[in-house]
Amino acid sequence: MRKIIVSNLVSVDGFFEAPGQSLDWFSHGDDFFDYSVSMLDEMDTILYGSTTYKQMAAFWPTPQGDVLPAIQQRMNSLRKVVISNTLEKAEWENSVILNGNIATEVNKLKQQPGKNIVILGSGEIVSALTHLRLIDEYRLLVNPVILGAGTPLFKGVHNRLNLQLLQTKTLSSGTIILYYAPAA
Repeated sequence: MRKIIVSNLVSVDGFFEAPGQSLDWFSHGDDFFDYSVSMLDEMDTILYGSTTYKQMAAFWPTPQGDVLPAIQQRMNSLRKVVISNTLEKAEWENSVILNGNIATEVNKLKQQPGKNIVILGSGEIVSALTHLRLIDEYRLLVNPVILGAGTPLFKGVHNRLNLQLLQTKTLSSGTIILYYAPAA
């Protein structure tokens, strides 16, 4: 069975977006890009909510700034699944929309053959799937910054979920990647 893996940037105080959905706060360097390419190579599907999907679909086909062609190629070619009851069409290459019961749809995805599935951004989907206990691994890229405000990664999660630390990796920027799985 395929795994659902969350790979998200997060501030020390638990936000994945600064106010105004800003992402100008995260630290990156060559080893961040190496992690990104390696992580995407483990996946064949990216799972999004509609808000993150729209942002990514507007950026990745023709990105501006310091973007590695290897990341751009993967972001565009991988299958994108959008969980949304409001989005009517998904025009970004290799995109499909799933609506209906989120637990049923995600369990169907996990049963399909293939590589693992990653969630990038998509805080509402992360929170919903955490609540449903459908996430198999959390990769939190903790950036050395306290934002003080923003969008929490686990908004609306009210029940405790104990995690088991699988691995850590420190990047040259001071970002620490924490790999967790739900504890047995």
